[in-house]
Amino acid sequence: MTQQFRVVSAVTGSAGQAFAALFRLLKLARPARPIHPQGLGLTGGLTRTGNPAGPSGIDWLDSAGTDQVVARFSRSVGLPQAVPDILGLALRVTPSGDAGPAAAPDANPDANPADVLFASTGWGLPGRFLLMPRLDVAGATLTTLMPYRGRRGPVLLGLRTRSLPSGSLASGKWVLGLYWATPRGPWRECGELRLHAGADPADIPLRFDPLGNQPPGAGTYGWTRRLRKPSYRAAQRPAPPAVVRPKEPGRPAKPAATHQQSTTGTGRNPMSTVSQLFTSPAADVWRVIADGWLYSGWVVGASRIRDVDAEWPRQGARLHHSVGAWPLVIDDSTRVTAVEPGRSLELVARGWPMGEAKVEITLENRGDQCLVTIAEDAIRGPGTLMPKALRDPLISARNRETLRRLELMAVGGAGK
Repeated sequence: MTQQFRVVSAVTGSAGQAFAALFRLLKLARPARPIHPQGLGLTGGLTRTGNPAGPSGIDWLDSAGTDQVVARFSRSVGLPQAVPDILGLALRVTPSGDAGPAAAPDANPDANPADVLFASTGWGLPGRFLLMPRLDVAGATLTTLMPYRGRRGPVLLGLRTRSLPSGSLASGKWVLGLYWATPRGPWRECGELRLHAGADPADIPLRFDPLGNQPPGAGTYGWTRRLRKPSYRAAQRPAPPAVVRPKEPGRPAKPAATHQQSTTGTGRNPMSTVSQLFTSPAADVWRVIADGWLYSGWVVGASRIRDVDAEWPRQGARLHHSVGAWPLVIDDSTRVTAVEPGRSLELVARGWPMGEAKVEITLENRGDQCLVTIAEDAIRGPGTLMPKALRDPLISARNRETLRRLELMAVGGAGK
């Protein structure tokens, strides 16, 4: 038994440190919230019916009462609404008194709040222990995923939607049933949760601590603490100075993002940049760039050119290309957003479903030579979800090959 405990302890401890390392990487791209970056603040109440048919072993669940609740609903990865994501609902519950008509409407100021985190999972076995991406909450089931420690053993909590507002969650009341179960047992209903957004729906800055703020009578297992605690610490630690832009004198502070605002494309991090000194003059290099039909010859990833606007490379002009290897090719386009003929070209390159990237190409004439620089970064779509610390090396490696191809074409006289 002691040997088994040591093995479990080592495995969960190592997994916890691995998750923490991943969270630290994510904070390079999302300093404020590495996961669940955008959310919706909700308030409401929880009515607990107790468990007269059979106690759970957790005092809070086994006693009838009413609680005030502050909640945050969010999508874990932050994917677009049209793409399934892990849904999260974080509750801060403050007991307010006994259930019934005489229940006090205000929270008990002496009660300690409890933080309970739910995520979209399955409902049966083994699904209740597996995260499940969902499009929306209509058909989703939410559980605590990991059990609490009660007097009678491990206890899972679950939520199922009973009714939804006709519009979004911000437009009305969201009603959910509260359930509990042993890891292998049936779910037993023990309450009802009612949530609604305020008059001006917005995200909330509240940070939840499910390990420090537990419901009355509930504890945690050592293996769950070893899995979760390092990640929570990494997520809530202040962002590294390297990814926080200092406020410039005289410039007003940028307002915090709400659940309706995107956190990408803020300019918080520099673009991935590579340079190469060509053995050709700038005029020869620009001649290749200015011929849109040559684009697939030097841009890594572009497999063919289908059409080029006659005014290319003027601002607003497009070239229509395909990405991928035949027969798995995707048709898309690249648009010129700024140009200084012979010196610089700024593009927005599309390659969905990966998304869009901003690309800046600059030429510095040095007589018979030319210093060519490409700066690039993802600005929209799934590509922005990859941590910048991982994204930059991939972009840089691809653009180094792009520069090598561009130089060969310029030396060979392409575009003349």
